[in-house]
Amino acid sequence: MQNTFLKLLDEKKTLLIDGATGTNLFALGLQSGDSPEFWNTDFPERVASHYRSFIDAGSDIVLTNTFGGNSYRLKLHDAQARVVEFNRAAARILVSEVAASGRDIVVAGSMGPTGEIFAPAGL
Repeated sequence: MQNTFLKLLDEKKTLLIDGATGTNLFALGLQSGDSPEFWNTDFPERVASHYRSFIDAGSDIVLTNTFGGNSYRLKLHDAQARVVEFNRAAARILVSEVAASGRDIVVAGSMGPTGEIFAPAGL
């Protein structure tokens, strides 16, 4: 199995990555206070459109719509039991868009902070 990231880095030396997922989803109708991860199942066509825009712009790396896709963040929306569902849906949509593009593009998972305060551990 070939490593797309290393292949692209060897070919191009500099890779272009997408950005501002939340900002772009607001432009597509996401409301303040809503969890973007719900869109992976509720509005997959909008998430696909977001991914396509970065693919069409020439991104070599595209991040999944999963920045807040952890149980701590989703608990704020009473959706902590849907972590796997939302993350898998985001990845499936992106993999499909990448395959349709016919290009070598890295599918990367986006993982943001939990927002929780944890007691220090370690040294």
